[in-house]
Amino acid sequence: MMFPHRARRIFAALLLCLLLFTTACAPKTPGRFDQVQQESSRQRSGQSVAREGTQGAEFNKFFPSPQAGYQRVYTQEKKGFSEAKLKKDGKDLAVLSISDTQAVKGSANPAAKFVNSPKTIAGYPAVSQGTTGTAILVGNRYQVKVQSRDPSFTEADRQAWLEKFNLDGLTRLAKAQ
Repeated sequence: MMFPHRARRIFAALLLCLLLFTTACAPKTPGRFDQVQQESSRQRSGQSVAREGTQGAEFNKFFPSPQAGYQRVYTQEKKGFSEAKLKKDGKDLAVLSISDTQAVKGSANPAAKFVNSPKTIAGYPAVSQGTTGTAILVGNRYQVKVQSRDPSFTEADRQAWLEKFNLDGLTRLAKAQ
């Protein structure tokens, strides 16, 4: 009587192994996001940036030098863009950035918002961007922007820091491009 019971256990174990083997080796049916993932993986990275965009590393030398009590910490650098945080006593006060408006592909021209601006900072057309951002257009090409990250960093502070960028150097770079 022991034999038939043992045979059933062995048969059940073999059947289970066969079932696991066949399901593991079966081709996987594609999920609903698989095709989109494959298409996006095939695309070249950085397609939203034009080839003629200035390398972000070139912008770093035009950022303001750290002032007494302040730190400048670069946080992002890519073609057409560079960004740094402005810190004081370990606190994020603002984000400073330079972007190449000609590096952006598409129909919208990021420099268009400066065309009819009555406001200027250091002789360059300026715009307010919301309640925490101020930007200028240098050399009809480069947007230099300061965004407050702390309520104590006012519009007057943003304007003062915009004037600390090497704007003449950026103008020369725009003409050389």
